[in-house]
Amino acid sequence: MPDSKSLFRESVSATFMCTPEYRNRRRHSACTITTTTMAASKRGRDLRWGIVPALALFLIGWTVMASDARGAPQANGPQEQVAERTDALVEELGRALGMAPAEIQALGLSPAEMRGLLAGFREETVVVGSRAEARSATASAVPVDVLTSTDLLRQGTGDLKEQLRAIVPSFNTNTQPIQGASTVVRPAMLRNLAPDHVLVLVNGKRRHRSSVLEWHGGNGVAYGSQGPDISVIPAFALRQVEVLRDGAAAQYGSDAIAGVMNFQLKDARSGGSVELNTGMYGAGDGESARFAGNVGLPIGADGFANLSLEYGNANPTDRAATRRDAIALVAAGNTHVRSEHPQVWGDPDIDDDLMLFGNFGYTLPAGVQLYGHTNFARKKVTQGFFFRNPNTRLGVFSNDGGRTLLIGDVLAANGRGSANCPTVAVTNHVPDPAALQRVFDDPNCFSFQELFPGGFTPQMGGTALDASLAGGVRGATTGGFDWDVSGSVGLHGSDLFIRDTVNGSLGPASPTAFDVGKNRQRELNLHFDASYAITDRINLAAGAEWRDEQFRTLEGDREGWLVGPYARQRFMAGANGFFGYGPLHAGAWSRYNVAAYG
Repeated sequence: MPDSKSLFRESVSATFMCTPEYRNRRRHSACTITTTTMAASKRGRDLRWGIVPALALFLIGWTVMASDARGAPQANGPQEQVAERTDALVEELGRALGMAPAEIQALGLSPAEMRGLLAGFREETVVVGSRAEARSATASAVPVDVLTSTDLLRQGTGDLKEQLRAIVPSFNTNTQPIQGASTVVRPAMLRNLAPDHVLVLVNGKRRHRSSVLEWHGGNGVAYGSQGPDISVIPAFALRQVEVLRDGAAAQYGSDAIAGVMNFQLKDARSGGSVELNTGMYGAGDGESARFAGNVGLPIGADGFANLSLEYGNANPTDRAATRRDAIALVAAGNTHVRSEHPQVWGDPDIDDDLMLFGNFGYTLPAGVQLYGHTNFARKKVTQGFFFRNPNTRLGVFSNDGGRTLLIGDVLAANGRGSANCPTVAVTNHVPDPAALQRVFDDPNCFSFQELFPGGFTPQMGGTALDASLAGGVRGATTGGFDWDVSGSVGLHGSDLFIRDTVNGSLGPASPTAFDVGKNRQRELNLHFDASYAITDRINLAAGAEWRDEQFRTLEGDREGWLVGPYARQRFMAGANGFFGYGPLHAGAWSRYNVAAYG
């Protein structure tokens, strides 16, 4: 007599043979579930007791028959069609919810209600973490979180990074106040590792990296990293997100040390939806508005084009405390200091945040599938820097800690002698008014206090641009081999600027706004995959990939990096706050990679 373990093992094996996927792959026209004669007769001819309840739940409608000791079906043996059983539903739902069967029964749910609850657990199939066919998250050998579009959109923000941070354990991203280009492309980290240690996929295809190298963002682990810009993916375009929270470098490469994130796009060929989201913080700032829309369109008999759009704006927030030196300036009578907070700490100002995404698919008569997706995104982000005190800022207002003001000599800068400009002492945060007025009245002397009497706070930001196109063809041979050939191109750009600042070394001729430079990232990718499933647990796979990457830095405004004539008088060169990209910084660097696996 077989024991319960062998009976369960036989049942599971038979169930796999009767799944639609297995039937299609092996060309089975029908399926039959068999059990042993002894097991079938344990409770008379009630064959349902020969199948564990949870398994019976998935076999509703299948025919069960007895077999002899050699496993051959008995032509005249007992057989029965598996019908729905309430106890199987109770047991399965209890496992899914972590509740005892008695607790489930106490809820008084009907079979239809229990089936509805279970549907959410059964539909979560994932493709990350395995070269084999998709499987459920619970059956995966690695920890995979599966987030549906509903999970994302029920969050109180339209920013995909913020949505993921609220749902996914160990995923983190910060607002990055006063962090330079990291404010434009915020670094996203998984398991507290660098942003470029996370492999980002869209529909299973590698996503290109951003053009921003992180030198300030994150908690230190992000320094020098260059990860993808997840914020350009509209949450409204997503069907589900799969997050593998474990090292996967052996399978995916060295950029999957922290894990893998796979963003699955919607693929409906009909219907659509729109959403308008507005809000603000309780403090009365950070007003935001976002519009999103999605529509599915049919192509041919079974093809589709699924299009998504998202557009929004967000005002900045301010959670700063007033600096002590600013308080002292105001107390001393300086009426030019910004009234509340000369230095802001909070979310940046985001303008014209546009995201477009398209997902396409079409099946040829031979069963070969054409697929592809494309996107375009653009946004402008602005964030304030640290406050520059009008009495103490080094290289602009003073060079001795605020005891005297830094006064520029126009004649000396032009090599025409000296204007003998007066010394302006600072006492109790107030410059000598008579001496300072003489500086203002003399065209050959100057102080940046004439331009910024209350100091200044540089505003830095950038315009981020992102575009990509990926496509491929896949199919299966009559022998059961699955194959996939694809290619992609991805582009990301960041045009950086800074305003409300000066290049001190240019003296009174300095502009107050600068284009400090541009960064560009371009990636080309060609990929081939082939696989063959021997069983549900054994899979053969092989593939090859070629990738070409190029990073470019383009010069900014000449005034942003120029060392002017007043540098000899100890005025600081370059745009104050962000030294612009000059000829020494500009250039293009590229590399290509070839890899194969099997």
